[in-house]
Amino acid sequence: MLKSEIMNHFTMEQPEIKGDCRFNGALATDRAGRLYDARFRQAIHSTRRPLSEKELRAVEAMTALRITARLSRQLMDRWAERHGLSEGRIHVLFQLVAAPNHQLPLGELAEQLEVTPRNVTGLIDHLERDGLVERVDDPDDRRSTYARLTAAGAKRLDSMRGEGLHWQMKIASGLSVEELEQLRHACLKLIETMTGAPVAAGRTA
Repeated sequence: MLKSEIMNHFTMEQPEIKGDCRFNGALATDRAGRLYDARFRQAIHSTRRPLSEKELRAVEAMTALRITARLSRQLMDRWAERHGLSEGRIHVLFQLVAAPNHQLPLGELAEQLEVTPRNVTGLIDHLERDGLVERVDDPDDRRSTYARLTAAGAKRLDSMRGEGLHWQMKIASGLSVEELEQLRHACLKLIETMTGAPVAAGRTA
């Protein structure tokens, strides 16, 4: 019953992405009512070296996180394709719409997207061809070129934002506000551990 309800969020209730999200595990609940993948847990228990309770929970959590990331990427790809874009091109548009005057130097854009300058050039080529972004020379430095969001690009983003929020709300519909805050906290704790990102003390919102 619970598995059926979860899968409905990705199939019956979202016909536009039906069949794109697939999970090959077997959802079950423990005594505390928390979900786990029974098929994966059985496979772990069949390994030669038994895991401690902490090791088992860590492996299960990291695996669930990877599956979530994969499914989220699939949803992002489908969403982008519906609007004639790729995930990378969408990220370019969102970076530009948030930038001063809706423009950024190509080198800075590559740094923000954490991709190579060559990759940014390819993304801008496609977006420029579609009239969503234009290249602008820096009047103070001829060696520097900016990518600038066009009116058509801004309009495309506006048309996509509502749909993107709708999808995210559907995916999160089974979680309470407290659970969403716990999820956010857990993800950012992992980011803190992996990157050493500093935590600003004393800041509340």
